[in-house]
Amino acid sequence: MGVVAPNAIGLKNFLKAIKKGKSGIKFHKKLKDLKFSCCIGGVPNVSEEIKNKYLTPLQLKGFNSSGILYGCIAGMDAWKDAGFKIDSRTETDYSSGMVFGTGTSGVEKFRDSIYKLDNLKVKRLGSNVVLQTMSSGISAYLGGILGLGNQVTSNSSACTTGTEALLMGFERIRFGKASKMLVGSCSDDGPYIWGGFDAMRVMTYKYNDSPEKGSRPMSSDASGFVPGSGAGALVLESLESALKRKAKIYAEVLGGNLNSGGQRNGGTLTSPNSKAVQKCISDAMKNANIKSDEIDAINGHLTATIKDPVEIENWSISLGRKGKGFPFINSLKSMVGHCLAAAGAIENVATVLQLKHQFIFPNLNCSDVHPDILNLIPKEKIPTKMTRAKLNIIAKASFGFGDVNACIIFKKY
Repeated sequence: MGVVAPNAIGLKNFLKAIKKGKSGIKFHKKLKDLKFSCCIGGVPNVSEEIKNKYLTPLQLKGFNSSGILYGCIAGMDAWKDAGFKIDSRTETDYSSGMVFGTGTSGVEKFRDSIYKLDNLKVKRLGSNVVLQTMSSGISAYLGGILGLGNQVTSNSSACTTGTEALLMGFERIRFGKASKMLVGSCSDDGPYIWGGFDAMRVMTYKYNDSPEKGSRPMSSDASGFVPGSGAGALVLESLESALKRKAKIYAEVLGGNLNSGGQRNGGTLTSPNSKAVQKCISDAMKNANIKSDEIDAINGHLTATIKDPVEIENWSISLGRKGKGFPFINSLKSMVGHCLAAAGAIENVATVLQLKHQFIFPNLNCSDVHPDILNLIPKEKIPTKMTRAKLNIIAKASFGFGDVNACIIFKKY
């Protein structure tokens, strides 16, 4: 696995950060200067030194896409963590592929290019504009760096992107079309990504003076999400292939499900159809061949909006569990914000780390749980400190704009 998150870069640092409940959300003066309502956000701290460690001077020439940069770092780290070398002289690996998604790619690069066209009347924009602004830019860059010869593609399903990518890669291996798939997602950051959400008034404006307190999933005083960015990556492999090469195994993917609410029954472009969400979770358990009482914990989508109580209700109905019988539940967004298209992938990495190391990471800023949630589950099921727990199965879900849903069932290996 590999991760580039607002609170840490690299797997070891990320593990330490989520155990401690370290926030990566900070105040950004540029947002205030642009008169944003929400002036806080989660941005990974990628130095020039780190950039040069992963990409060559030629690759970095004219490079201005934060999402692709984050994705390359996370993807390369995941590939090396899986025990593979990165060498441009190797032969094409036709047994390995990639599904690595994004929302909007290279917005800053696109802005620069449009500015040149409109204001400076420049006809030659440079040879790297297309690669950095096309939606499959991340898979194009990474596919070449790693020499992958199986399916190499990018998906895009809003906030569901990263979890969808994992399930797409999982299915390709399950159907015998690949032995290894690098899966994940990334997201750009900055005003050109976050401005639309600020205009929609779905981001919090109350915590510009106390950034780390801004992201408040499941809290009664949650006032909107905090934007974030970054990338997460995981290498999926058939068990036969992994055992044959004595690979390090973090966890097992039992199954999952993807669906859409069709923007019916209360579902809209920006709001989920609860029946579809419940069906997605139920069908994920069927696909994984487990019963609901086998789920020890849930890593929810939980964005710190008015829909958090609805999500808890959907989980409760799908599992047929409430009160003390409800599993532990947490939201990584309390530490990193809502990383948009990258959210699912980063949160999947965090979910697997919990299984591997047997702990529940804390929910920050949730001392005052929303009363509608407390009507369904007790406060102790929403830990605010790192909690040691015996974990065998964790469910992870992502729900995105467009009324699209994804749910994965992970099992300790």
